[in-house]
Amino acid sequence: MATRKPLTHARQAETAKPEAKSYKLNAGDGLFLEVTPAGAKRWRLRYFHLGKEKMLSMGKFPAVSLQEAKESRDAARKLLAQGIDPSQQRRDDKAAALMAQKNSFQAIAEEWLARQTDKAESTRQKSQWLLGFATTDFGRRPIKDVTPPMVLATCRKLEHQGKLETAKRIQVKCSQVFRYAVATGRADRDPTADLRGALKPVQVKHRAAIIDPGQVGKLLHDIDQYNGTVVVKSALQLAALLFVRPGELRAAKWADIDIEAAEWRYTPPKTRNQTQVALIVPLPTQAVSILNGLQAITGRHEYVFYSYGKEGHLSEGAVLGALRRMGYSAEQMSGHGFRAMAKTILLEVLKMPDQYIELQLGHRVRDPNGGAYNRVKYLEDRKVMMQAWADYLDTLRAIARGENVVAPSFNKSA
Repeated sequence: MATRKPLTHARQAETAKPEAKSYKLNAGDGLFLEVTPAGAKRWRLRYFHLGKEKMLSMGKFPAVSLQEAKESRDAARKLLAQGIDPSQQRRDDKAAALMAQKNSFQAIAEEWLARQTDKAESTRQKSQWLLGFATTDFGRRPIKDVTPPMVLATCRKLEHQGKLETAKRIQVKCSQVFRYAVATGRADRDPTADLRGALKPVQVKHRAAIIDPGQVGKLLHDIDQYNGTVVVKSALQLAALLFVRPGELRAAKWADIDIEAAEWRYTPPKTRNQTQVALIVPLPTQAVSILNGLQAITGRHEYVFYSYGKEGHLSEGAVLGALRRMGYSAEQMSGHGFRAMAKTILLEVLKMPDQYIELQLGHRVRDPNGGAYNRVKYLEDRKVMMQAWADYLDTLRAIARGENVVAPSFNKSA
């Protein structure tokens, strides 16, 4: 490759024309501009390391100017003076950058999220949404370089908007990612531990629930009069009868329901890690009757409350929307309110044992020796309780209609 006169001005690089063969314009001290027959112009550095001639690409002209190419050359010469091969240093820098990218907060957060396969889809989406605030602010940083003030700054953006609970949950999700990074050897500690007391405390707000028996009867009567779809109406009726978590009810599968045995067995995603066992929901006769009616409508589908939506079953909005259309505001009743309603009345009115109620709610209950009760503990007693609960709701409904009835009592010795 022929060498022409020295390159001393950027104008020479601009006006250099392609020829039949590649040629170079010498910019001094090993730096030259190579001009190819195709018209490409690229900076290259010729140098010697440990007695061997080597070439180092310095970028293309005009993206890299003459002045910038000279500065890169001088930096490479400084490395050579220290006995460092510039080409090897560049490879090492690229490898380090790639490793930093793999060990960035965002990369590890995505890896952690991908492992949350035991969680409900809605839970995973919520976690992804919360971590999105963090990845926007410092996601590209190596996770080891993320400091407590960085996490605090992200959380305080939400805190300043009055979203105290969201701010706290961002901190919690970040902590889970950091602890995963520590466990996998990519971080030394969880910096969110230093944020204790740095955020404003969250004011606990209980989910709205109707717990007055008279108002419960009116709610049940209104549900019976609901003129929306049968699937939504049935979901509301079963929410009152079975008081399982709203998301678990909406995602109920026919394969998990044994109508003949009057049982619904499934493993709640919320407690899958803690219990690893199914929740057994005894089905009172009223629930069996509703399910028999639903089976004729959705029985050929996977989900009991089948819907053409993205998840294949009713959305949270469909059920809450029905409550709102019936005139129940968010301050009066929520999807979780059916659980609070059942727990309060079962405990205070029907005088059911707390263990029965907690087990039926899917909570982890300890026995006197400190061990967790298994899934079949008090099952027969809970069957009696669920039927008594359904009968009591029938009574409240009848009273709301103006009928003269007497509420049934629960016989603990049954």
